[in-house]
Amino acid sequence: MSRVQLALNVSNLDEAIEFYSKLFQTQPAKVRPGYANFAIIEPPLKLALMEGGGEPGSINHLGVEVASTEEVAAATTMLAQQGLAILVEDATTCCFAVQDKVWVDGPDGAKWEVYTVLSDVASPEGLVDGCCVPEQVGISIGATSELAAPCC
Repeated sequence: MSRVQLALNVSNLDEAIEFYSKLFQTQPAKVRPGYANFAIIEPPLKLALMEGGGEPGSINHLGVEVASTEEVAAATTMLAQQGLAILVEDATTCCFAVQDKVWVDGPDGAKWEVYTVLSDVASPEGLVDGCCVPEQVGISIGATSELAAPCC
């Protein structure tokens, strides 16, 4: 199963959780300091809320959550074959999870990731000022990158 991910910057995490719980009629799947996410079944959506990062109400980043590392690898190959600049991160810890992912920038700079969650973690490692988007994208297929700060 795959679903679209929408990561939003919020000014007040508790208020945002209350609102989105009502809007989507479900409770968050994960809540940590400055971070929460919802695994919404209908419509299929992974909604991440990030407190204190960017402009409240703005998009932090977008993504597609997939079920396996193999699906991330297939997306990596497809994106590279399409001539898009990519950034690959394997077993990176961010947003309270260990993930395999590939990043690509949209034409207006929107950050997109295709990712799978390998495991959950309790620490906030990788949640840097509420933002979890890499500084820049542009590594070729199969390459890994050491970013100044890990991101999700």
